[in-house]
Amino acid sequence: MLRVLANTLLAAVTVLGPARMAEAKDTVKIAFIGPLTGGNAAAGMGGRNSSLLAVQIWNADPKSRYLYELAVFDDECKPNIGVQVATKAAADRSVTAGITHYCSAVGIATVDTYARFKLPVVVWGAILPEITYGNAHKQIHRVNGTMINEGKLAASFLSEHGFKTVAVIHDTTDYGKGQNKYFSEYLKPAGGEILATFAVAPDQQDFTAELTRIKELRPDLVFIGGLTPLGVRVRSQMERLGIEARMAGVSGIMTAGFLEGAGAAAEGTVSFHNGAPLSKYANGQAFTEAYGKAGFREDPDAYGPFAYSAANLIMDAVEKVGPDRAKVTTELNGTKGYPSLIGEINFDDHRQNLVNANVYVAQGGKWVYWPDSDYAAGKKALVPARR
Repeated sequence: MLRVLANTLLAAVTVLGPARMAEAKDTVKIAFIGPLTGGNAAAGMGGRNSSLLAVQIWNADPKSRYLYELAVFDDECKPNIGVQVATKAAADRSVTAGITHYCSAVGIATVDTYARFKLPVVVWGAILPEITYGNAHKQIHRVNGTMINEGKLAASFLSEHGFKTVAVIHDTTDYGKGQNKYFSEYLKPAGGEILATFAVAPDQQDFTAELTRIKELRPDLVFIGGLTPLGVRVRSQMERLGIEARMAGVSGIMTAGFLEGAGAAAEGTVSFHNGAPLSKYANGQAFTEAYGKAGFREDPDAYGPFAYSAANLIMDAVEKVGPDRAKVTTELNGTKGYPSLIGEINFDDHRQNLVNANVYVAQGGKWVYWPDSDYAAGKKALVPARR
């Protein structure tokens, strides 16, 4: 690939600012779509900022062929809104490609729209497998992993750490149902048991009935199949009802919003995310410095590095073949060994990048990589106090 990532990032620390030679270049518009309002806004803002950082770096590089413009759309993490803004972006022929969706329910609702308008997109956060594996649309790509590898790791890790009995609360969206499906499928072979499963509306506010039953069952763990707002409500109400079981969930709850919303009750919550900490990536420190230099108020959050990598992948393709949707689609489809912030990007025959999942735990108001945590070191106990 033509871009040497480390050099680009390090240079960006000092050159971010108004693009030079802008008047000599054609402008290429790229859409960013994610949740910028509502309970998942922390993830969306982090993704938007990270995409914008990538655009700023390309625009500051005198060697780039084009000047890039990020057209930002708020999908509100709602499928109906997502389809509306996806249609607006895709119908705009000045938009060459899209960096699309954190929420899986929105991601799966919009794939047909992008295919109909032949707009190539790279998903930066949604983890429902069917977004890439459930269709044959050549326009749909994804740089992050799926809930399959996150759910499989969750089942094995939790079982190995003594959480043998589990109650599941999942929302009734495709996202929540998928989480329940994959986690439950992998838990039994790993030695665990599902004591009860509760399907709830994603906007349900009161969980007294479900949690009262869970308190009676005394599971080791409550597994949440949903996003941050659901996770915050359940965890807070577990605390109020005196439920000693730990909570765990895959990357939908691994946000700054969960830590802030659940407060002290978040401590010891376990999550599984298909990204590694920035400190583990070869160019993670350079990204962190460039992000800080750019002056964004919000944290990049867990999926910001994926949005940044998706943006670079698209702009690199445009640099090679020009701002042509069909040519960019073909270029993206052949991605192998692409050197990105999150490591090499290799698309399989469904244009899905292959990544590993990692374990994190909420500790002291932060999400901490499990091997680096006090829990892994034995300084804090992960199992419920009653055991």
